[in-house]
Amino acid sequence: MAEIDVSPTKNRGVLKEIIKEGEGDETPTFGCKAKVHYTGTLLDGTKFDSSRDRDKPFKFELGRGSVIKAWDIGIVTMKKGEIAILTCAPEYAYGKSGSLPIIPPDATLKFEVELLDWQGEDLSPNKDKSIERFVIVNSEEAYTNPEDGTQVNIHLVGKYNGQVFEERDVEFALGEGEVVGIVEGVEIALKHFLRKQKCRLLIKSKYAFKEHGNSEFNIPPNADVVYEVELKNLEKETGIWSMKPTEKIEQAKIQKEKGTKYFTSDRINLAIKMYQKVFTYLDSKSDFEDLLKEKDNLTLTTRLNLALCYLKTNENLLVKEQCTKALELDPENEKALFRRGQAHLKLASPEDAIVDFQQVLKIQPKNTAASKQISICNSLIKKQLAKEKKLYANMFDKFAQEDKQKEEQKLKEQPDVMHGTLGEWGQEERPGGRDATAFEKENPNILMLNANGSGEFKNM
Repeated sequence: MAEIDVSPTKNRGVLKEIIKEGEGDETPTFGCKAKVHYTGTLLDGTKFDSSRDRDKPFKFELGRGSVIKAWDIGIVTMKKGEIAILTCAPEYAYGKSGSLPIIPPDATLKFEVELLDWQGEDLSPNKDKSIERFVIVNSEEAYTNPEDGTQVNIHLVGKYNGQVFEERDVEFALGEGEVVGIVEGVEIALKHFLRKQKCRLLIKSKYAFKEHGNSEFNIPPNADVVYEVELKNLEKETGIWSMKPTEKIEQAKIQKEKGTKYFTSDRINLAIKMYQKVFTYLDSKSDFEDLLKEKDNLTLTTRLNLALCYLKTNENLLVKEQCTKALELDPENEKALFRRGQAHLKLASPEDAIVDFQQVLKIQPKNTAASKQISICNSLIKKQLAKEKKLYANMFDKFAQEDKQKEEQKLKEQPDVMHGTLGEWGQEERPGGRDATAFEKENPNILMLNANGSGEFKNM
């Protein structure tokens, strides 16, 4: 097959000749991890490197600068199983300096490459391939990735089993996509997008519609889906570092109000995100000077709200953490003490809980809710003590039984010693070899035999 110029500017910098056709229509994209076999030669046929000689395929990420430019350009045009010759001009290989002593300066190189396979770029938080990305249209921009709070305008097409279930344009603040029906996997992936970039996303169920599925789209529980997403535009928030203290306070209030709105509409996860964002403005190193009281009050109420959210999601260690931090600002805060007491109860620590609830009553003696909680704590403590008492009693009984069995075993292992000497069969032997009479057995100390065994009664 004739050589094809695959260089971006068609300057014959990278020529490709297909030796063996590949399978299907798909090709890898930038960010994918490709697996290849290759043999590299100079124009005179001198071989300088070969993965086949090592019998070990070579793996690398496309478009990350980990290989020569010609490979990034040529391999994205290849199909699975394809074998091709890439002829690489110096500016797409090792340039004027070469790579001595193997590659001379200004060397044109030839590579026979077989594309064995590739995987999408893994964007999942735990790197478990639950969100894989394949770039369809790359962006010419750089370093303009959106982040939480960035206003994004996207076009997306959702597919399940090859069938489109949704297609639309949507604009939203990144991190709040749940409000407009954006699945978590798309939001996570968008943080890696560039403006004008279009990608195909393979999203596992845990970052899509989870165990619930989506009846509107006829998607069953635990279903994996595919999205094609184009980031049409983005508008980043003003950098916190450039804000004045008054602006930071104002932004913190906005995020807190958003959190409260989401909380009241039962979008607890979104509320948590918004409340957490408050601290990105308030925990900065700015000197808030005259705004310190307002800052502390905003911090306190946000921590109390976060604690309430975590109570709802049953994350009781986080409840304790937020309440304890709130109490550092206001040691006699009823809500912080009460919510921390609730967390202690859920963590099966009624002894710790009762301390917090009793403190609430010291501050506000008429707090009936705290009184009820104290009754619950006392009841639980009583039950725990009864349970422990029964447990220990059973343990002592068990130990006593074991001791008794050990003692009995020791007695069995020792010879029986009675009044007189026991014979081989356990009978008390009498002089002359006869057995003891019934009278003798009943009165063993009365009979005293004389030396010749006559059996005279003495000392009657």
